[in-house]
Amino acid sequence: MTSINANSSHQELLDLADFAARRVRRVMSGDIRGSGTSGMSGKRIGQYSLDIDADNVACEVLRDAGVAIFSEESGFDSIDWPIVDQSIVAIIDPVDGSTNAHRGIPWYATSIAFVDSVGLRAAFVRNLATNETYTAIRDRGAYRDGIRIRAQGMRHPRESIVGVSGSREGSHGWWQYRALGAAALDLCLVATGMLDGWVDFDSHAVWDYAAAMLIIKEARGHVFEMQGQSLIHNDFDGRRTLVAAGNKDLALDLLSMRQGLESR
Repeated sequence: MTSINANSSHQELLDLADFAARRVRRVMSGDIRGSGTSGMSGKRIGQYSLDIDADNVACEVLRDAGVAIFSEESGFDSIDWPIVDQSIVAIIDPVDGSTNAHRGIPWYATSIAFVDSVGLRAAFVRNLATNETYTAIRDRGAYRDGIRIRAQGMRHPRESIVGVSGSREGSHGWWQYRALGAAALDLCLVATGMLDGWVDFDSHAVWDYAAAMLIIKEARGHVFEMQGQSLIHNDFDGRRTLVAAGNKDLALDLLSMRQGLESR
C-alpha cells in the first residue's frame, strides 16, 4: 500500500478509503445477523461485535498507509491538532448504522473523511449493503458512483421531505419526514436532493458526519451546527447537533426551528 501524506493525490486517498471499505464489507459478510457471531461487544454501550471487527480491518489498512486515525471504536492516534506539516488524519466510522446492519436493514456504511492542515480534504461514504459510494474532494465537487451530484432541495419547509435523527412530536411544518438510522448516508441523500433537508434531534460525533458534510458542501448544499460550534474537532466525547439542506433558506429555517425547540 502506498504511503499517504499531504502530498498524496486525491485519487490515492479515495483508493485507500475504497480498500478499507472493501475489507470491512468482507469481514461483515460473516458478522451480520444470522451468522451466529453478531451481538453486543460487551465493551461499550451500543457497540456491536461487528463494529470492533470492522474497525480492526479498516484501521489496519489506514495505519499501513501511514495515516493517523480518529475512530469511533478505537479512538484517536497521538498527533498534533490542529493538523500541521504533512500529516493526514482519517476520521472514520467503520460501520455507521450498525444497528441497521445487525437487524439486516440495508442502510449502513463505512464513512471516512481525510483531514489535512487546511481542513476536510476528501470524503468517502459507502453503503455496505448496496455498494453505492459517495465521494468528494475539496473544491472539486461531489459524486455518487462517479457521477457528479448537486443538492437541490425545496425552499420552504411545507414543501420539504426532511430526514431526522432522534424524534420529537409533530412534523414542525414540513410535508413529510424520514428517520433512516445512519447519519452519514442520511446526509448524503441531502447532497443528491433525494432529501430536501435533515435535522438532528439528538447529537452526533464527528465521525458520524465529517465525510458527509464535505459531500454536501461540495454538492453546494449547506450544513449548520445548532450552537455555532466547530464541526471538525478531535474531542472523542464531543457531540454536535446539525441541520443540513440543499437550499440555504430551508437550512436556515430548519436551524431556527431546531434552536427554538432547544430553548423551550
